[in-house]
Amino acid sequence: MAKDDVDERKEVILESGIKVKPVYGPDDIGNIDYEKDVGKPGEYPFTRGIHPLMYCKRPWTMRQYSGFGTAKETNQRFKWLLEQGQNALNVAFDLPTQLGLDTDDPRAEEEVGRVGMAIDTLKDLEDAFEGIPIDKISTSLTINSVASIMFAMYLVVAEKHGVAWDQVRGTLQNDILKEYIGRGTWIFPVTPSIRLIGDITEFCSQQVPKFSPFSVCGYHIRESGANPVQEMAYGFEIAIAYVEHLLGRGLNIDEFAGRISFNFDIHGNLWEQVAKFRAGRKLWAKIMKARFGAKDPNSMSLRMIAGGGGGGLTIQEPENNIVRGAYYALISALSGTQTMALCSYDEAYTIPSKRAAKISLRTMQILADEIGMCDTVDPLAGSYYVEWLTCELEKKIAECMEKVEKMGGMIKAVESGYIQNEVSYQAYLYEKKIQSGEITKIGVNKYVSEDEEEQDVEIHPFDSAAAEEQKKRLHEVKSSRNDNEVKQALAKLKEAAGTNENLMPQILKAVRCYATIGEMTQILKDVFGEFQEPIGFK
Repeated sequence: MAKDDVDERKEVILESGIKVKPVYGPDDIGNIDYEKDVGKPGEYPFTRGIHPLMYCKRPWTMRQYSGFGTAKETNQRFKWLLEQGQNALNVAFDLPTQLGLDTDDPRAEEEVGRVGMAIDTLKDLEDAFEGIPIDKISTSLTINSVASIMFAMYLVVAEKHGVAWDQVRGTLQNDILKEYIGRGTWIFPVTPSIRLIGDITEFCSQQVPKFSPFSVCGYHIRESGANPVQEMAYGFEIAIAYVEHLLGRGLNIDEFAGRISFNFDIHGNLWEQVAKFRAGRKLWAKIMKARFGAKDPNSMSLRMIAGGGGGGLTIQEPENNIVRGAYYALISALSGTQTMALCSYDEAYTIPSKRAAKISLRTMQILADEIGMCDTVDPLAGSYYVEWLTCELEKKIAECMEKVEKMGGMIKAVESGYIQNEVSYQAYLYEKKIQSGEITKIGVNKYVSEDEEEQDVEIHPFDSAAAEEQKKRLHEVKSSRNDNEVKQALAKLKEAAGTNENLMPQILKAVRCYATIGEMTQILKDVFGEFQEPIGFK
Protein backbone atom coordinates (compact mmCIF):
# COMPACT_ATOMS: atom_id res chain seq x y z
CA MET A 1 0.00 0.00 0.00
CA ALA A 2 1.34 3.41 -0.95
CA LYS A 3 2.41 5.71 1.90
CA ASP A 4 -0.02 8.41 0.75
CA ASP A 5 -2.91 5.95 1.06
CA VAL A 6 -1.90 5.08 4.63
CA ASP A 7 -1.54 8.74 5.58
CA GLU A 8 -5.05 9.52 4.32
CA ARG A 9 -6.62 6.71 6.34
CA LYS A 10 -8.29 7.67 9.60
CA GLU A 11 -6.62 5.94 12.53
CA VAL A 12 -8.71 3.04 13.81
CA ILE A 13 -8.54 2.25 17.53
CA LEU A 14 -10.93 -0.35 18.89
CA GLU A 15 -12.81 0.07 22.17
CA SER A 16 -10.30 -2.25 23.79
CA GLY A 17 -7.50 0.18 22.90
CA ILE A 18 -6.03 -1.96 20.11
CA LYS A 19 -4.81 -0.09 17.02
CA VAL A 20 -5.86 -1.63 13.71
CA LYS A 21 -3.64 -1.62 10.62
CA PRO A 22 -5.18 -1.25 7.15
CA VAL A 23 -3.80 -4.57 5.92
CA TYR A 24 -2.81 -7.85 7.60
CA GLY A 25 -0.82 -10.72 6.17
CA PRO A 26 1.18 -13.86 7.03
CA ASP A 27 3.81 -11.92 8.97
CA ASP A 28 1.19 -10.78 11.49
CA ILE A 29 0.45 -14.35 12.53
CA GLY A 30 3.99 -15.70 12.20
CA ASN A 31 4.20 -16.41 15.94
CA ILE A 32 0.88 -18.26 16.07
CA ASP A 33 1.12 -22.02 16.53
CA TYR A 34 -1.96 -23.67 15.00
CA GLU A 35 -2.20 -26.56 17.48
CA LYS A 36 -1.50 -24.41 20.54
CA ASP A 37 -3.34 -21.19 19.65
CA VAL A 38 -6.11 -22.22 17.25
CA GLY A 39 -6.59 -25.98 17.12
CA LYS A 40 -9.50 -28.03 15.88
CA PRO A 41 -13.12 -27.34 16.81
CA GLY A 42 -14.11 -29.29 19.90
CA GLU A 43 -10.53 -29.71 21.06
CA TYR A 44 -8.32 -27.83 23.52
CA PRO A 45 -7.93 -24.82 23.58
CA PHE A 46 -11.40 -24.56 21.95
CA THR A 47 -10.60 -21.33 20.08
CA ARG A 48 -12.72 -22.57 17.17
CA GLY A 49 -15.66 -23.71 19.30
CA ILE A 50 -16.44 -26.30 21.95
CA HIS A 51 -18.03 -28.91 19.65
CA PRO A 52 -16.36 -30.66 16.69
CA LEU A 53 -19.22 -29.99 14.27
CA MET A 54 -20.75 -26.95 16.00
CA TYR A 55 -23.82 -25.75 14.05
CA CYS A 56 -23.37 -28.37 11.32
CA LYS A 57 -24.81 -30.82 13.83
CA ARG A 58 -27.24 -28.53 15.65
CA PRO A 59 -27.90 -24.76 15.40
CA TRP A 60 -27.65 -22.57 18.44
CA THR A 61 -30.50 -22.58 20.96
CA MET A 62 -32.90 -19.66 20.42
CA ARG A 63 -33.98 -18.28 23.76
CA GLN A 64 -35.70 -14.89 23.82
CA TYR A 65 -35.88 -13.05 27.16
CA SER A 66 -39.55 -12.75 28.10
CA GLY A 67 -41.86 -12.09 31.01
CA PHE A 68 -44.21 -9.34 32.19
CA GLY A 69 -47.29 -8.73 34.30
CA THR A 70 -48.77 -11.78 35.95
CA ALA A 71 -47.80 -15.42 35.59
CA LYS A 72 -50.84 -16.09 33.42
CA GLU A 73 -49.96 -13.28 31.00
CA THR A 74 -46.39 -14.52 30.77
CA ASN A 75 -47.58 -18.08 30.21
CA GLN A 76 -49.45 -16.90 27.12
CA ARG A 77 -46.29 -15.22 25.76
CA PHE A 78 -44.24 -18.37 26.46
CA LYS A 79 -46.67 -20.51 24.49
CA TRP A 80 -46.76 -18.01 21.63
CA LEU A 81 -42.94 -17.94 21.40
CA LEU A 82 -42.78 -21.73 21.34
CA GLU A 83 -45.43 -21.79 18.62
CA GLN A 84 -43.21 -19.43 16.56
CA GLY A 85 -40.35 -21.94 16.69
CA GLN A 86 -38.40 -20.84 19.76
CA ASN A 87 -36.88 -23.92 21.40
CA ALA A 88 -36.11 -22.73 24.94
CA LEU A 89 -37.30 -20.15 27.48
CA ASN A 90 -35.55 -17.22 29.15
CA VAL A 91 -37.65 -15.88 32.03
CA ALA A 92 -37.79 -12.23 33.09
CA PHE A 93 -38.92 -11.38 36.64
CA ASP A 94 -40.10 -8.02 37.90
CA LEU A 95 -37.96 -5.94 40.26
CA PRO A 96 -39.90 -6.77 43.46
CA THR A 97 -39.39 -10.47 42.77
CA GLN A 98 -35.70 -9.93 42.04
CA LEU A 99 -35.34 -8.04 45.32
CA GLY A 100 -37.23 -10.59 47.40
CA LEU A 101 -40.28 -8.38 47.96
CA ASP A 102 -43.86 -9.63 47.92
CA THR A 103 -46.37 -7.87 45.71
CA ASP A 104 -48.16 -6.33 48.72
CA ASP A 105 -44.96 -4.87 50.14
CA PRO A 106 -45.19 -1.02 50.04
CA ARG A 107 -41.71 -0.94 48.47
CA ALA A 108 -43.09 -2.84 45.47
CA GLU A 109 -45.63 -0.14 44.64
CA GLU A 110 -45.78 0.75 40.91
CA GLU A 111 -43.21 -1.96 40.04
CA VAL A 112 -45.34 -5.12 40.16
CA GLY A 113 -45.11 -6.79 36.76
CA ARG A 114 -43.55 -3.73 35.14
CA VAL A 115 -40.26 -5.15 33.80
CA GLY A 116 -40.93 -8.85 34.22
CA MET A 117 -43.25 -11.45 35.67
CA ALA A 118 -44.42 -11.08 39.29
CA ILE A 119 -43.83 -14.16 41.44
CA ASP A 120 -44.91 -14.35 45.08
CA THR A 121 -45.37 -18.08 45.73
CA LEU A 122 -45.09 -21.48 44.10
CA LYS A 123 -48.65 -21.00 42.79
CA ASP A 124 -47.45 -18.25 40.46
CA LEU A 125 -44.69 -20.35 38.94
CA GLU A 126 -47.15 -23.24 38.55
CA ASP A 127 -49.35 -20.95 36.47
CA ALA A 128 -46.39 -19.58 34.49
CA PHE A 129 -45.49 -23.09 33.28
CA GLU A 130 -49.00 -24.51 32.90
CA GLY A 131 -49.01 -26.48 29.65
CA ILE A 132 -45.29 -25.86 29.01
CA PRO A 133 -43.34 -29.06 28.15
CA ILE A 134 -40.65 -28.82 30.83
CA ASP A 135 -39.41 -32.26 29.85
CA LYS A 136 -38.65 -31.10 26.29
CA ILE A 137 -37.20 -27.60 26.75
CA SER A 138 -34.55 -25.93 28.86
CA THR A 139 -35.43 -22.88 30.91
CA SER A 140 -33.17 -20.01 31.90
CA LEU A 141 -34.25 -18.33 35.13
CA THR A 142 -32.85 -14.79 35.12
CA ILE A 143 -32.71 -14.28 38.86
CA ASN A 144 -29.84 -13.66 41.27
CA SER A 145 -30.29 -12.73 44.95
CA VAL A 146 -33.27 -15.06 45.39
CA ALA A 147 -32.07 -17.64 42.85
CA SER A 148 -32.18 -20.41 45.45
CA ILE A 149 -35.88 -19.75 46.08
CA MET A 150 -36.81 -19.54 42.40
CA PHE A 151 -34.81 -22.67 41.61
CA ALA A 152 -36.61 -24.56 44.38
CA MET A 153 -39.95 -23.41 42.96
CA TYR A 154 -38.98 -24.57 39.47
CA LEU A 155 -37.94 -28.00 40.75
CA VAL A 156 -41.29 -28.44 42.51
CA VAL A 157 -43.12 -27.35 39.35
CA ALA A 158 -41.09 -29.95 37.39
CA GLU A 159 -42.17 -32.59 39.90
CA LYS A 160 -45.79 -31.62 39.39
CA HIS A 161 -45.24 -32.08 35.64
CA GLY A 162 -43.90 -35.57 36.31
CA VAL A 163 -40.31 -34.65 35.36
CA ALA A 164 -37.57 -36.16 37.53
CA TRP A 165 -34.95 -33.72 38.80
CA ASP A 166 -32.14 -35.55 37.02
CA GLN A 167 -33.90 -34.77 33.73
CA VAL A 168 -34.54 -31.06 34.38
CA ARG A 169 -32.52 -28.84 32.01
CA GLY A 170 -31.85 -25.15 32.25
CA THR A 171 -29.72 -22.38 33.70
CA LEU A 172 -29.87 -20.13 36.73
CA GLN A 173 -28.32 -16.72 36.24
CA ASN A 174 -27.38 -16.69 39.93
CA ASP A 175 -24.36 -14.37 39.50
CA ILE A 176 -24.40 -12.11 42.53
CA LEU A 177 -20.99 -10.48 42.09
CA LYS A 178 -22.07 -8.85 38.84
CA GLU A 179 -25.12 -7.50 40.68
CA TYR A 180 -22.86 -5.52 42.99
CA ILE A 181 -21.03 -4.25 39.89
CA GLY A 182 -23.69 -3.69 37.28
CA ARG A 183 -27.36 -4.12 38.13
CA GLY A 184 -27.99 -3.49 41.81
CA THR A 185 -30.49 -6.22 42.72
CA TRP A 186 -28.34 -7.45 45.56
CA ILE A 187 -29.80 -8.16 48.99
CA PHE A 188 -27.34 -9.97 51.26
CA PRO A 189 -23.65 -9.28 51.94
CA VAL A 190 -21.05 -10.87 49.67
CA THR A 191 -20.01 -13.85 51.82
CA PRO A 192 -23.48 -15.34 52.49
CA SER A 193 -24.51 -14.57 48.91
CA ILE A 194 -21.64 -16.67 47.59
CA ARG A 195 -22.52 -19.35 50.13
CA LEU A 196 -25.98 -19.57 48.51
CA ILE A 197 -24.36 -20.02 45.08
CA GLY A 198 -22.29 -22.80 46.59
CA ASP A 199 -25.37 -24.45 48.09
CA ILE A 200 -27.15 -24.45 44.73
CA THR A 201 -24.11 -25.76 42.83
CA GLU A 202 -23.51 -28.53 45.35
CA PHE A 203 -27.19 -29.49 45.26
CA CYS A 204 -27.17 -29.56 41.43
CA SER A 205 -24.06 -31.74 41.30
CA GLN A 206 -25.84 -34.27 43.50
CA GLN A 207 -29.45 -34.14 42.32
CA VAL A 208 -29.95 -31.95 39.22
CA PRO A 209 -26.92 -32.79 37.04
CA LYS A 210 -28.29 -31.34 33.77
CA PHE A 211 -28.95 -27.88 35.23
CA SER A 212 -26.37 -25.09 35.10
CA PRO A 213 -26.24 -23.66 38.64
CA PHE A 214 -24.90 -20.24 37.67
CA SER A 215 -24.23 -18.17 34.56
CA VAL A 216 -21.49 -15.58 34.90
CA CYS A 217 -22.70 -12.36 33.29
CA GLY A 218 -20.06 -10.26 31.67
CA TYR A 219 -23.11 -9.02 29.74
CA HIS A 220 -24.35 -6.74 32.53
CA ILE A 221 -20.87 -5.46 33.26
CA ARG A 222 -20.54 -4.46 29.61
CA GLU A 223 -24.01 -2.90 29.58
CA SER A 224 -22.98 -0.85 32.63
CA GLY A 225 -20.10 0.70 30.67
CA ALA A 226 -17.19 -1.77 30.63
CA ASN A 227 -15.18 -2.16 27.45
CA PRO A 228 -14.89 -5.60 25.77
CA VAL A 229 -11.66 -6.47 27.58
CA GLN A 230 -13.12 -5.62 31.00
CA GLU A 231 -16.29 -7.55 30.18
CA MET A 232 -14.33 -10.77 29.65
CA ALA A 233 -11.70 -10.19 32.34
CA TYR A 234 -14.14 -9.32 35.10
CA GLY A 235 -16.45 -12.14 34.05
CA PHE A 236 -13.59 -14.64 34.32
CA GLU A 237 -12.49 -13.25 37.68
CA ILE A 238 -16.05 -13.64 38.97
CA ALA A 239 -16.11 -17.24 37.76
CA ILE A 240 -12.75 -17.89 39.43
CA ALA A 241 -14.13 -16.58 42.74
CA TYR A 242 -17.04 -19.02 42.55
CA VAL A 243 -14.78 -21.91 41.52
CA GLU A 244 -12.44 -21.27 44.45
CA HIS A 245 -15.38 -21.19 46.85
CA LEU A 246 -16.69 -24.49 45.53
CA LEU A 247 -13.28 -26.15 45.72
CA GLY A 248 -13.06 -24.89 49.31
CA ARG A 249 -16.29 -26.76 50.04
CA GLY A 250 -14.63 -29.99 48.93
CA LEU A 251 -16.09 -30.34 45.44
CA ASN A 252 -13.88 -31.70 42.67
CA ILE A 253 -13.40 -29.35 39.72
CA ASP A 254 -14.77 -31.88 37.24
CA GLU A 255 -17.91 -32.36 39.35
CA PHE A 256 -19.28 -28.93 38.48
CA ALA A 257 -17.11 -27.01 35.99
CA GLY A 258 -18.77 -28.58 32.96
CA ARG A 259 -22.06 -26.91 33.95
CA ILE A 260 -20.65 -23.40 34.39
CA SER A 261 -22.07 -21.07 31.75
CA PHE A 262 -21.42 -17.48 30.72
CA ASN A 263 -23.66 -14.69 29.45
CA PHE A 264 -21.86 -12.17 27.23
CA ASP A 265 -22.80 -8.99 25.41
CA ILE A 266 -22.58 -8.07 21.74
CA HIS A 267 -22.47 -4.57 20.37
CA GLY A 268 -19.82 -2.54 18.64
CA ASN A 269 -17.15 -3.54 16.15
CA LEU A 270 -17.87 -6.91 14.50
CA TRP A 271 -14.26 -8.11 14.37
CA GLU A 272 -13.51 -7.06 17.94
CA GLN A 273 -16.59 -8.89 19.19
CA VAL A 274 -15.81 -12.13 17.32
CA ALA A 275 -12.18 -12.08 18.41
CA LYS A 276 -12.99 -11.44 22.08
CA PHE A 277 -15.03 -14.66 22.21
CA ARG A 278 -12.40 -16.72 20.41
CA ALA A 279 -9.78 -15.29 22.81
CA GLY A 280 -12.08 -15.88 25.77
CA ARG A 281 -12.59 -19.56 24.95
CA LYS A 282 -8.85 -20.10 24.63
CA LEU A 283 -8.05 -18.25 27.87
CA TRP A 284 -10.78 -19.97 29.89
CA ALA A 285 -9.57 -23.40 28.75
CA LYS A 286 -6.05 -22.54 29.91
CA ILE A 287 -7.31 -21.27 33.28
CA MET A 288 -9.33 -24.41 33.96
CA LYS A 289 -6.56 -26.77 32.89
CA ALA A 290 -3.46 -25.06 34.27
CA ARG A 291 -4.81 -23.27 37.35
CA PHE A 292 -7.50 -25.66 38.53
CA GLY A 293 -6.27 -28.96 37.16
CA ALA A 294 -9.42 -29.85 35.22
CA LYS A 295 -9.09 -33.10 33.29
CA ASP A 296 -12.50 -33.40 31.66
CA PRO A 297 -12.60 -31.44 28.36
CA ASN A 298 -16.14 -30.32 29.26
CA SER A 299 -14.70 -28.53 32.30
CA MET A 300 -12.43 -26.51 30.02
CA SER A 301 -15.17 -25.58 27.54
CA LEU A 302 -16.58 -22.08 27.73
CA ARG A 303 -20.34 -22.48 27.29
CA MET A 304 -22.11 -19.20 26.59
CA ILE A 305 -25.23 -17.34 25.68
CA ALA A 306 -24.48 -14.32 23.49
CA GLY A 307 -27.05 -12.27 21.67
CA GLY A 308 -27.37 -8.57 21.16
CA GLY A 309 -26.71 -6.07 23.87
CA GLY A 310 -29.48 -3.57 24.53
CA GLY A 311 -26.80 -0.97 25.22
CA GLY A 312 -26.03 -0.91 21.51
CA LEU A 313 -29.58 0.07 20.57
CA THR A 314 -30.78 3.64 20.13
CA ILE A 315 -33.93 5.59 20.86
CA GLN A 316 -33.29 7.61 17.70
CA GLU A 317 -34.59 5.93 14.54
CA PRO A 318 -35.55 2.68 16.32
CA GLU A 319 -36.02 0.74 13.06
CA ASN A 320 -32.24 0.93 12.66
CA ASN A 321 -32.09 -1.43 15.64
CA ILE A 322 -33.54 -4.20 13.46
CA VAL A 323 -30.43 -3.94 11.30
CA ARG A 324 -28.15 -3.71 14.33
CA GLY A 325 -29.83 -6.79 15.79
CA ALA A 326 -29.21 -8.75 12.59
CA TYR A 327 -25.50 -7.89 12.74
CA TYR A 328 -25.39 -8.81 16.44
CA ALA A 329 -26.92 -12.18 15.58
CA LEU A 330 -24.32 -12.67 12.83
CA ILE A 331 -21.53 -11.85 15.29
CA SER A 332 -23.00 -14.29 17.80
CA ALA A 333 -23.06 -17.10 15.25
CA LEU A 334 -19.56 -16.31 13.95
CA SER A 335 -18.39 -16.31 17.57
CA GLY A 336 -19.56 -19.87 18.23
CA THR A 337 -22.20 -19.25 20.88
CA GLN A 338 -24.32 -22.11 22.22
CA THR A 339 -27.41 -20.00 22.87
CA MET A 340 -28.62 -16.77 21.30
CA ALA A 341 -31.01 -14.31 22.97
CA LEU A 342 -31.32 -11.49 20.49
CA CYS A 343 -32.38 -8.03 21.65
CA SER A 344 -35.52 -6.61 20.06
CA TYR A 345 -35.55 -3.30 18.20
CA ASP A 346 -37.90 -1.60 20.67
CA GLU A 347 -35.91 -2.39 23.83
CA ALA A 348 -34.56 1.15 24.05
CA TYR A 349 -38.18 2.12 24.75
CA THR A 350 -40.07 -0.72 26.34
CA ILE A 351 -40.60 -4.42 27.02
CA PRO A 352 -40.50 -6.08 23.58
CA SER A 353 -43.83 -6.21 21.79
CA LYS A 354 -44.95 -9.40 20.05
CA ARG A 355 -44.02 -7.86 16.70
CA ALA A 356 -40.52 -6.94 17.84
CA ALA A 357 -39.93 -10.29 19.52
CA LYS A 358 -41.04 -12.10 16.38
CA ILE A 359 -38.68 -10.06 14.19
CA SER A 360 -35.76 -10.99 16.48
CA LEU A 361 -36.72 -14.67 16.48
CA ARG A 362 -37.11 -14.68 12.68
CA THR A 363 -33.70 -12.96 12.39
CA MET A 364 -32.08 -15.90 14.19
CA GLN A 365 -34.05 -18.44 12.18
CA ILE A 366 -33.13 -16.80 8.85
CA LEU A 367 -29.49 -16.81 9.90
CA ALA A 368 -29.63 -20.52 10.73
CA ASP A 369 -31.74 -21.74 7.82
CA GLU A 370 -31.11 -19.35 4.90
CA ILE A 371 -27.76 -17.59 5.16
CA GLY A 372 -25.42 -20.57 5.52
CA MET A 373 -24.18 -20.09 9.08
CA CYS A 374 -24.61 -23.81 9.74
CA ASP A 375 -22.68 -24.98 6.67
CA THR A 376 -19.18 -25.12 8.14
CA VAL A 377 -17.43 -24.63 11.49
CA ASP A 378 -15.74 -21.33 12.39
CA PRO A 379 -15.50 -19.89 8.86
CA LEU A 380 -13.27 -17.00 10.00
CA ALA A 381 -10.49 -19.30 11.23
CA GLY A 382 -7.20 -18.56 9.49
CA SER A 383 -8.05 -14.94 8.74
CA TYR A 384 -4.86 -12.95 9.22
CA TYR A 385 -6.74 -10.15 10.95
CA VAL A 386 -9.05 -12.29 13.10
CA GLU A 387 -6.29 -14.59 14.34
CA TRP A 388 -4.00 -11.63 15.10
CA LEU A 389 -6.80 -9.78 16.89
CA THR A 390 -7.73 -12.91 18.86
CA CYS A 391 -4.18 -13.13 20.23
CA GLU A 392 -4.08 -9.40 21.01
CA LEU A 393 -7.35 -9.57 22.93
CA GLU A 394 -6.20 -12.63 24.85
CA LYS A 395 -3.19 -10.63 26.07
CA LYS A 396 -5.34 -7.64 27.01
CA ILE A 397 -7.87 -9.76 28.91
CA ALA A 398 -5.09 -11.55 30.80
CA GLU A 399 -3.47 -8.20 31.73
CA CYS A 400 -6.79 -6.86 33.05
CA MET A 401 -7.31 -10.04 35.09
CA GLU A 402 -3.84 -9.68 36.57
CA LYS A 403 -4.78 -6.28 38.02
CA VAL A 404 -7.71 -7.86 39.86
CA GLU A 405 -5.55 -10.77 41.03
CA LYS A 406 -3.02 -8.34 42.54
CA MET A 407 -5.84 -6.81 44.60
CA GLY A 408 -6.59 -10.21 46.12
CA GLY A 409 -9.25 -11.35 43.67
CA MET A 410 -12.71 -10.30 42.58
CA ILE A 411 -14.42 -10.48 45.96
CA LYS A 412 -12.03 -7.95 47.50
CA ALA A 413 -12.14 -5.83 44.34
CA VAL A 414 -15.95 -5.65 44.56
CA GLU A 415 -16.10 -5.09 48.32
CA SER A 416 -13.65 -2.18 47.99
CA GLY A 417 -15.61 -0.62 45.13
CA TYR A 418 -12.67 -0.85 42.69
CA ILE A 419 -14.55 -2.70 39.95
CA GLN A 420 -17.61 -0.48 40.25
CA ASN A 421 -15.37 2.58 39.96
CA GLU A 422 -13.58 1.21 36.87
CA VAL A 423 -16.83 0.37 35.08
CA SER A 424 -18.41 3.73 35.93
CA TYR A 425 -15.37 5.61 34.65
CA GLN A 426 -15.37 3.59 31.44
CA ALA A 427 -19.07 4.41 30.95
CA TYR A 428 -18.23 8.10 31.33
CA LEU A 429 -15.44 7.88 28.74
CA TYR A 430 -17.70 6.03 26.31
CA GLU A 431 -20.44 8.65 26.59
CA LYS A 432 -17.92 11.43 25.99
CA LYS A 433 -16.76 9.68 22.82
CA ILE A 434 -20.35 9.35 21.60
CA GLN A 435 -20.97 13.04 22.22
CA SER A 436 -17.74 14.06 20.49
CA GLY A 437 -18.34 11.73 17.55
CA GLU A 438 -15.16 9.76 18.18
CA ILE A 439 -17.42 6.70 18.36
CA THR A 440 -19.92 6.73 15.51
CA LYS A 441 -23.59 5.98 16.15
CA ILE A 442 -25.75 6.24 13.05
CA GLY A 443 -28.82 8.40 13.59
CA VAL A 444 -27.36 9.74 16.84
CA ASN A 445 -24.15 11.58 15.93
CA LYS A 446 -23.88 10.85 12.20
CA TYR A 447 -26.53 11.05 9.46
CA VAL A 448 -28.86 12.62 11.97
CA SER A 449 -32.30 13.45 10.62
CA GLU A 450 -33.19 17.11 10.93
CA ASP A 451 -36.91 16.39 10.98
CA GLU A 452 -38.21 14.86 14.19
CA GLU A 453 -40.22 11.88 13.00
CA GLU A 454 -42.85 10.27 15.16
CA GLN A 455 -41.46 6.90 16.26
CA ASP A 456 -43.68 3.92 15.51
CA VAL A 457 -43.02 1.95 18.68
CA GLU A 458 -45.67 0.17 20.72
CA ILE A 459 -45.09 1.05 24.37
CA HIS A 460 -45.85 -1.66 26.91
CA PRO A 461 -47.99 0.10 29.55
CA PHE A 462 -47.86 -0.51 33.27
CA ASP A 463 -51.01 -2.48 34.13
CA SER A 464 -52.21 -1.33 37.55
CA ALA A 465 -55.22 -3.64 37.32
CA ALA A 466 -52.93 -6.64 36.84
CA ALA A 467 -50.88 -5.52 39.84
CA GLU A 468 -54.02 -5.40 41.98
CA GLU A 469 -55.03 -8.82 40.69
CA GLN A 470 -51.60 -10.14 41.72
CA LYS A 471 -52.09 -8.78 45.25
CA LYS A 472 -55.50 -10.42 45.44
CA ARG A 473 -54.02 -13.69 44.27
CA LEU A 474 -51.30 -13.52 46.92
CA HIS A 475 -53.86 -12.98 49.68
CA GLU A 476 -55.89 -15.94 48.42
CA VAL A 477 -52.85 -18.20 48.61
CA LYS A 478 -52.03 -16.98 52.10
CA SER A 479 -55.58 -17.59 53.31
CA SER A 480 -55.70 -21.13 51.90
CA ARG A 481 -52.30 -22.46 53.00
CA ASN A 482 -51.46 -24.16 56.31
CA ASP A 483 -49.98 -21.37 58.45
CA ASN A 484 -48.48 -23.77 60.98
CA GLU A 485 -46.59 -25.58 58.23
CA VAL A 486 -45.29 -22.27 56.91
CA LYS A 487 -44.14 -21.11 60.36
CA GLN A 488 -42.36 -24.40 61.02
CA ALA A 489 -40.67 -24.35 57.60
CA LEU A 490 -39.50 -20.76 58.04
CA ALA A 491 -38.20 -21.53 61.54
CA LYS A 492 -36.17 -24.47 60.21
CA LEU A 493 -34.83 -22.30 57.39
CA LYS A 494 -33.70 -19.69 59.90
CA GLU A 495 -32.03 -22.31 62.05
CA ALA A 496 -30.21 -23.82 59.05
CA ALA A 497 -29.09 -20.40 57.82
CA GLY A 498 -27.19 -19.96 61.08
CA THR A 499 -25.20 -23.13 60.38
CA ASN A 500 -23.05 -24.36 57.51
CA GLU A 501 -25.61 -26.83 56.18
CA ASN A 502 -26.87 -26.64 52.61
CA LEU A 503 -30.01 -24.48 52.59
CA MET A 504 -31.68 -25.99 49.50
CA PRO A 505 -33.57 -28.76 51.39
CA GLN A 506 -35.06 -26.23 53.83
CA ILE A 507 -35.92 -23.77 51.05
CA LEU A 508 -37.68 -26.59 49.16
CA LYS A 509 -39.76 -27.35 52.27
CA ALA A 510 -40.77 -23.71 52.63
CA VAL A 511 -41.64 -23.47 48.93
CA ARG A 512 -43.80 -26.60 49.05
CA CYS A 513 -46.04 -25.12 51.76
CA TYR A 514 -46.38 -21.88 49.75
CA ALA A 515 -44.23 -19.60 51.84
CA THR A 516 -43.76 -16.34 49.95
CA ILE A 517 -40.55 -15.02 48.45
CA GLY A 518 -40.78 -12.06 50.83
CA GLU A 519 -41.14 -14.28 53.88
CA MET A 520 -38.18 -16.49 52.97
CA THR A 521 -36.02 -13.50 52.03
CA GLN A 522 -36.75 -11.77 55.33
CA ILE A 523 -35.67 -14.88 57.23
CA LEU A 524 -32.34 -14.85 55.39
CA LYS A 525 -31.98 -11.09 55.95
CA ASP A 526 -32.46 -11.64 59.69
CA VAL A 527 -29.53 -14.06 59.70
CA PHE A 528 -27.24 -12.68 56.98
CA GLY A 529 -27.93 -8.94 57.14
CA GLU A 530 -27.92 -6.69 54.05
CA PHE A 531 -25.15 -5.49 51.74
CA GLN A 532 -24.02 -1.89 52.16
CA GLU A 533 -22.78 -0.45 48.88
CA PRO A 534 -19.31 1.14 49.11
CA ILE A 535 -19.22 4.82 48.22
CA GLY A 536 -16.26 5.43 45.93
CA PHE A 537 -13.12 3.30 45.79
CA LYS A 538 -11.37 2.49 49.08
